[in-house]
Amino acid sequence: MLIRDEIEQKLHAAFAPRELTVEDDSESHRGHGGWREGGETHFNVRIRAAALGDMGRLARHRAVHGALGADLVGRIHALALDIDG
Repeated sequence: MLIRDEIEQKLHAAFAPRELTVEDDSESHRGHGGWREGGETHFNVRIRAAALGDMGRLARHRAVHGALGADLVGRIHALALDIDG
């Protein structure tokens, strides 16, 4: 399974978002630290979910990282988050 698909599945299960976009942005980082052949190293995530609405910025980021889990986060070099409630 692609890392992008794992991210989507885990975030849908944890937050039932009304909007979720997961973009593999790895190719734009070719030659930079953490990049590897085949991509799946750099991701942009935009999520809108009521479950995240009452949290502050840091708590939202922690919640998303917690939902993804240490194993999945450990396989990603960079994860850009755009989060709103």
